[in-house]
Amino acid sequence: MINIYSDIEINKIKKAGHVNKLCHDYLASLIKPGISTKYLDDEAGKFIESHGGIPASKGYEGYPCNICISLNEEIVHGIGKDDVILKEGDIITFDIMTKLDGYIADSATTWPVGKVNKEKEHLMYHTKRALEVALKEIKARAPIGNYSARVQQYAEKHGLSVPHEIGGHGVGKDVHEDPFIPNYGKYGEGMILKSGMVIALEPMLVTGNRHVDILDDDWTIVTKDGSPSAHFEHTVVVRDDGYEILTGE
Repeated sequence: MINIYSDIEINKIKKAGHVNKLCHDYLASLIKPGISTKYLDDEAGKFIESHGGIPASKGYEGYPCNICISLNEEIVHGIGKDDVILKEGDIITFDIMTKLDGYIADSATTWPVGKVNKEKEHLMYHTKRALEVALKEIKARAPIGNYSARVQQYAEKHGLSVPHEIGGHGVGKDVHEDPFIPNYGKYGEGMILKSGMVIALEPMLVTGNRHVDILDDDWTIVTKDGSPSAHFEHTVVVRDDGYEILTGE
């Protein structure tokens, strides 16, 4: 079932999204070589709770951490660990879900650790741009395939690949709601968007081929060829004339 949210509910999701944004900025300020991903996860949990929220990832289907932290070839659902230490040239993704007053917002950002190579700079820049460009397709009465096709076309134009197994989704009352929103597709196809739908849109792009593996922890999704991945995400509400970002302030 696809939820249509009231203005009161949307405002609650936006408040959760504000905590998300603040948490991303806080974690970015901590990034440096020599710290562990477990330290960052702990800090994320404390930050969200200090702002009245609950880390919605923790315990979801058994997931053990406050947020998802993914490094380099890890695409999504990485687990913070004491023995995973940041080093110069890494890229790190924070995928944060905050629950506040019963409603959930979801967003992701990828950051450099110190100075990174041109391949990773290109990847991060164009993954973020893919989201910005594809968001222009979001409005009531538009098929979701318009967004999906725009992500894919933008990615491939810039030499990047789109994993097919993972994508965006509805969000609000639950972590993952209908619909599933792929980052590839065809214009004019797919479900028709309606005003009041709240969706998490999240291009996850890679520099190599699109194929993926799952690590033995049964959570972390990685590129099969070891190429780096970046991930940017916003929770948005569909409006009659476009969209509103709920995780951007």
